[in-house]
Amino acid sequence: MNKVQISMEIFPPKKDSEFSSAFRVAKELADISPDFISVTYGAGGSRSKSTIEIASYIQNELRIPAMAHLTCVGSTREDIRRLCGEFKQHSISNVLALRGDRPKDMSDEQYDGREFTYASNLVDFLKEQTDLEIWGACYPEKHFESFSKETDLMHMKEKQDRGVTQFITQMFFDNDFFYEFREKAARKGITAPIHTGIMPITSAGQIGRSISLSGSSVPKALSDIIATHGDDPEDMYKAGIDYAIRQCNDLLQNGVDGIHIYTMNKPDVAKQIVKALTL
Repeated sequence: MNKVQISMEIFPPKKDSEFSSAFRVAKELADISPDFISVTYGAGGSRSKSTIEIASYIQNELRIPAMAHLTCVGSTREDIRRLCGEFKQHSISNVLALRGDRPKDMSDEQYDGREFTYASNLVDFLKEQTDLEIWGACYPEKHFESFSKETDLMHMKEKQDRGVTQFITQMFFDNDFFYEFREKAARKGITAPIHTGIMPITSAGQIGRSISLSGSSVPKALSDIIATHGDDPEDMYKAGIDYAIRQCNDLLQNGVDGIHIYTMNKPDVAKQIVKALTL
């Protein structure tokens, strides 16, 4: 039986003045000894630079494998080629290939004429041009733009066939959605490991933002927690972490390949969850 991988996601700061805090978050997460830490992709040229700097710090200073997110919706082939060259310079060998959200300042003409239409086009390019380990995203409750779950699984299989070796799921709060998804993925011939994306909800306001970003549904057990504890920040913090712990332990008991915690740059939350896992 393969070891279950435990990993974390962090994001770059919006302001250069906040860089030191991002390094502090990464260092605190490294104390947990995760199998890898992923760094989300900051939109725009300067922000992608911050992704590389933080990933390089994790990889080369903290000696924890780093994964850089790479989005392509607003990028040219030359942009991607340049970024991959920088990854190589910094010994970053894992990337999460994503289409990404359309930038607010991108015109219809630019969007319609973009060089990468889908994440699978980016996977093709990375496979042809680099020797990077390519990871992909998947969606237990389907991508909000997809026609159906069946279509989503077809795209996932295409990504695997084109070179994606492992997947990370969009966040979900009801494990039954994942178990059904995993079973259907296996029937589609998807054999790549699937790491489950877990978002701890530690404040009542966070759930609305999370749903609007992901399209994930909220099970009654979680909505009851928010209804009971949402007005008390301290109680909600504790109850949210407890829910995430129970969700993770249930996944572990059901043989998942990995657990990927969306930390929201809160290392204390991640530490409490990992400490309580029944590995």
